[in-house]
Amino acid sequence: MTTETTYDVVVVGAGTAGLPCAIHAAQNGARVLLVEKDAKIGGTLHITGGHMAAAGTRRQAEHGITDTAEAHLDDIRRISGGTAREDLITVLAHNAADTIEWLTDRDFAFASETPRIVYGHEPYTTARTYYGKDEGISLLEVLQPELDRTVAEHDLTVWTSAPVTELRTDAEGRVVGISVLRGSDEVEIDAASVVLATGGYGADPELFQEFEGAPLVSAAAKTSTGDGILLGQSIGAGLQGEGTYLPTFGGLPDPQSPGRANWNDRQRLTSERPPREIYVDVNGSRWVREDEESIDEKERALVTIPDQTFWTIFDDAALALSTGDLNQMIVGKEPDDVRAVADTRPGVHSADTLEQLAAKSGIDVAGLVATVEKYNGFVAAGADADFGREFLPAPIAQGPFYAVRNHAITLVTFQGLDIDADFAVRDEAGAPIAGLYAVGEVIGAGATCGNSFCSGMLTTPALTFGRLLGTRLGAGATAAASA
Repeated sequence: MTTETTYDVVVVGAGTAGLPCAIHAAQNGARVLLVEKDAKIGGTLHITGGHMAAAGTRRQAEHGITDTAEAHLDDIRRISGGTAREDLITVLAHNAADTIEWLTDRDFAFASETPRIVYGHEPYTTARTYYGKDEGISLLEVLQPELDRTVAEHDLTVWTSAPVTELRTDAEGRVVGISVLRGSDEVEIDAASVVLATGGYGADPELFQEFEGAPLVSAAAKTSTGDGILLGQSIGAGLQGEGTYLPTFGGLPDPQSPGRANWNDRQRLTSERPPREIYVDVNGSRWVREDEESIDEKERALVTIPDQTFWTIFDDAALALSTGDLNQMIVGKEPDDVRAVADTRPGVHSADTLEQLAAKSGIDVAGLVATVEKYNGFVAAGADADFGREFLPAPIAQGPFYAVRNHAITLVTFQGLDIDADFAVRDEAGAPIAGLYAVGEVIGAGATCGNSFCSGMLTTPALTFGRLLGTRLGAGATAAASA
């Protein structure tokens, strides 16, 4: 008998993957409950750039771009170095265009310049990246009314402020429902299928340390605390994506909340301007070629240094030249602004000597002095014998000297629940757990990006896998009801 606690499908998490999954399941005939621990829906859509990628869309054709799913796949393989899940990226590449068309048909507000090639990381060979004029919010502006319409016309119930506390299983280990908090009451929900779409763990320092072995400085959604991963592990779910973690390169921790990234005064990337500085680790040693054009290569190098923390070292002569928008050392700060925050904002230091600068910053004194002396020798010789840096404009010699502390920044997380190509969660032995599915960042960015940041391969899989799974579960529920 159907009751208020019995559903065909329960979707846990009302974000980029959970919303389309619940919508499509209900529209295809299932009785659906969508539960969200936050007071509002949307998850990371409130903070993401919402980049999507798809080949063979109407929008590409309108811009005279010829593209195919196979070409998209080839680019993903190239950028990820073959580290992404072949089965999942194949499903994605052959269904992503349908997601873009679905959005187009619902008046998604594309940014006028899209599709385009994005150069923030290793670029595609073809313009196939799309996003909204208001980034992730543009997606929510499609999904919210679609959700409202589905609630009105189909059997879809939405609970917010409702954290899930347990996956309920039967004697054979099949997932048969959830326990969820509604106010002060814990409610048991029965369901034929449960979908975890809860996001990653980019806001949970302890879980991040456990998985990645590094301290967390996060720009992820504050609700990304690994709930779905922990729920899955509690009943024996396996993980995927180990070793694929890649941080976003170099940001300044927020002065009030050191565990959070402050994008308002991040350091300007040297892919945007010529580097007049060097990067050193806590030992005072250089660890990467500062004029390396590939941000991905810098990010991979950043993972290898202690605590994924480094300092940018420069002198006043370099700072004086760093004026004017893309040429600034720190975004939005002219030279006098940087001088003004030195020794007042945490992580930004200045001193008359390198010895004093190292002591203030927590860098090994002898190591920093020796490194700067060696670098200045490379400048004089016109060749960097250690890293092959080519842009060697001037020695670091004119005090005062400056050190700006940077840290690997986490936007998304790379490990997650292991799933098969049908999105069923697998146990540690690789067998599907009956009744349990997962889509979105809870499966880990490594599943579809591998050890890389591949344009559109986070938001697009979340939307597309959510749509595909919801459609299939909805159709399955309809077939079961008519049998």
